[in-house]
Amino acid sequence: MRVIDIVRFNIQRKIVASQTVASWQNIPHVSYIFEPDVTDFIEKYNEFKKTLPEDLHITLNTVIVKAITEGLKAAPKMNAHLHYEPKLVRGNFTTYDNIDVSMPWILPNGEMMTINMRDMGNRSLTNITNYMKKTQARLEKTNLQEAMYQVSLDNTLQNLQKGRFVQSIARLIGSKTQKRHRVSPLKGDEKKAYDMIPDSEKITKHNLEPGTITISNVGALTRGNPGKIAMLMIIPPQVCAIGLGAVTKTPIVAQDENGKDYIKIAQILPMNICFDHRAMDFGDIKPFMDRLREIFDNPETLLVP
Repeated sequence: MRVIDIVRFNIQRKIVASQTVASWQNIPHVSYIFEPDVTDFIEKYNEFKKTLPEDLHITLNTVIVKAITEGLKAAPKMNAHLHYEPKLVRGNFTTYDNIDVSMPWILPNGEMMTINMRDMGNRSLTNITNYMKKTQARLEKTNLQEAMYQVSLDNTLQNLQKGRFVQSIARLIGSKTQKRHRVSPLKGDEKKAYDMIPDSEKITKHNLEPGTITISNVGALTRGNPGKIAMLMIIPPQVCAIGLGAVTKTPIVAQDENGKDYIKIAQILPMNICFDHRAMDFGDIKPFMDRLREIFDNPETLLVP
């Protein structure tokens, strides 16, 4: 068996691996695939686009994210954090007014970073569009390794304050020992030059803090390849993650005005809703789906710049 390559974990993969292990070891995931018919919604969106100024490009992804935030307002338990002590079988469940969306972004070098898109529930479509443009511009000036290093350092300090000495020491050993596995932040003139970039123009640890819920648009990467997200990782302390697939033309059973069944080709948006069963039951996400159906059936209520 010939080895092609050995790639050591960089700081990004270390953080992702740590979050993944914490998620799957501690969170009882429940996954549901929601498949709303968005045929009329997309038709109305295409008409809406034609009315916009040339310099305002509101994407379908932006509109769907806005629809999801409206749905979350009807199901506040999905927009929450859970803190649980398994040995004592006790915990607390905190819901939030602001909808801060943890959203994965593809960087110019092909790597991925999850950004905290703050207060998305109170933003208009125009505001969300401009916010995303600004975030993309900040990403282009960001050193991923430096930003991730600051997050890792901050997390280690928090663990020390909470008395998690073994975990903190193990992380420090893992990041500082053995040259092949060592995490190296910027130094010298390179560090000074990077620090000269204002925080408002780059991604900082503040932008990488966990949001109140994760929304991942996998469909943007899989367009042209039909499929559904069967399971999604919940990032603790969040209690819910939503994964969007690519809109797909699908034959479905519909009813005409006389109540007679017929087959039609519909555009279906596969959406995976994954939630922490310690915090919620299925009934807690039903209002979210009901609200989304209302929006998709009446797009005019949402399609306002």
